[in-house]
Order: sequence, then C-alpha cells, then structure tokens
Amino acid sequence: MIGRNQSIISEFLLLGLPIQPEHQNLFYALFLAMYLTTVLGNLIIIVLIYLNSHLHTPMYLFLSNLSFSDLCFSSVTMPKLLQNMQSQVPSISYAGCLTQMYFFLLFGDLESFLLVAMAYDRYVAICFPLHYTTIMSPKLCLSLVVLSWVLTVFHAMLHTLLMARLCFCTENVIPHFFCDMSALLKLSCSDTHVNELVIFITAGLILLIPFVLILLSYGRIVSSILKVPSARGIHKAFSTCGSHLSVVSLFYGTVIGLYLCPSANNSTVKDTVMALMYTVVTPMLNPFIYSLRNRDMKVAMGRIFKKIPFSL
Repeated sequence: MIGRNQSIISEFLLLGLPIQPEHQNLFYALFLAMYLTTVLGNLIIIVLIYLNSHLHTPMYLFLSNLSFSDLCFSSVTMPKLLQNMQSQVPSISYAGCLTQMYFFLLFGDLESFLLVAMAYDRYVAICFPLHYTTIMSPKLCLSLVVLSWVLTVFHAMLHTLLMARLCFCTENVIPHFFCDMSALLKLSCSDTHVNELVIFITAGLILLIPFVLILLSYGRIVSSILKVPSARGIHKAFSTCGSHLSVVSLFYGTVIGLYLCPSANNSTVKDTVMALMYTVVTPMLNPFIYSLRNRDMKVAMGRIFKKIPFSL
C-alpha cells in the first residue's frame, strides 16, 4: 500500500515562460531587476517601520507583515525561474516541487488575510475615529496577525499533504514556471476528486470571503466619506484608502480571473501571464504604492536618509 502511494517520478520539468531563445537574456535581466526591486523595496518598508516609533501602529503592523509576505511570496518562484532560464534542463525535484507549492500557498493566502485585516483597520479609522484606539487594541491586532498565519499554515499543509498522496506515473512536464497546484493535478495518474473538492471548498474561505469582506468594508468607508461635508476630508480619506484599493485590485483581479474564471480555450500563455501579474508584478509594486502615496512613510524615509551622511 505504501509503495502504491509513492510517486514514481523523481523530478518535474518546468516549461517556464513562452519566450523566444533570442529574447531569453533580455527577459532574464528584466526579471532579475524586478526581483531585486521587490526584495529591496519590501525590505526598506520593514526596516522603516521597525526603526520609526511613530509607525508602530496597527496599520503599519499589518503593512510590515504584508511586505514580509510579498518578499517571501516572490522568493518562492523567482529564484527558480531565473535559474531555469539559464539552464538547459529546467527541472525541479519532486520534494522541491511540493515544497514550492506549500510556501506558494502559504504566502499567497497570508496576503489575502492581511488585506482583509488592513481593510478592517481602515474601516474603523474612518468610520469610528474616536473609538479607533479602543477597537484596534494591540491585543486585537496581534490576534488578527497570528490568526492569519495559523489559517494559512494549516491550509497550505492540507493541500500539500493531499498532493503528496497522489501518484505521478509517466508525464512530468509542467507547462508553467512554477509548481502550480492545478497543473500538478492534471499530471497525476491518481483519482484527484478529493483534491478538487477541497480546493473548491477552501477557495471560498481563502479568496471569496476575504474579497467580499474587503468590498463591504470599503462600501461602508465610501458611504461614510460621502457624508463628510468637507472636500478636504473627502480627499484625505480617499487618498488614505487609495493605495490599499490598488493592491486589492491587482491581487484579487488576477487571482480570481485565473483560478475562478478560467478561459474557455484554457490558454497556457494567458494563464502564465496572469500568474506573473500576481507573483512578480504585484509584490514589486506594493512598496511603491504604499511609500509614494503615504505621507508617514515618506517622512520616515526622509529622516533615515538625513541621518546617513552624518553617520558616514
């Protein structure tokens, strides 16, 4: 029985991106620059929040965790993609594939829950400003972060264990640049009905419910903003939430379009491009969106840069 459950295939071949050979070096340089920008940008946000005591608030607690999640989320796929672009045989071991899938789900789900926590924080700040410090207590903020981590760890582990019980007999070519769960299910020679049922059930918990909660939060925020008689107050509130809405649109738009609204012709190129949007582009843009549209972050960055010449 144990022998039947073990995979015959020891490694998978990742087809990667549909790029012509003559353009390979150009795209390699582009993706390397994007990855380095993602790492540097998110690290700067984490360091700024850690060093500046004025940023030790609930919103920046969630933002620092989101930056850490983005940094790790991009690091799950990008180094392997860059390595395979320079390799003649772009392969990944069976254990490495499952490990990549686990951390991909972990940090992708974590971002989803953190965006919900940030939406709730903005809802309380705008709709109940006088009770903000009471409602968003340090205990509640820490509980939301811990709950996000616990739920994502168990969800990622559940899908990884279900994938590990499947057999992969002869076909080992993955038409993607990482070990995508749906691509692996298509390669399996085992019965995947249980996996598909669990994916269908948990998709609501991880994607639809958080997305609906975010829409409800911002619906209440917009309703509250429109009641403010001051044009300056309206502008300030919209500018505060604009960055968050940009991130939500980028992340959920591509993920829901890819996994919950698949194309009729099942285009591999379309799936790959959309996957690049939320695995590469979104983690890279988040630091710019938050730092350029956030006055507190720009002030904190200015203070750090002013201290550097004196320390040197």
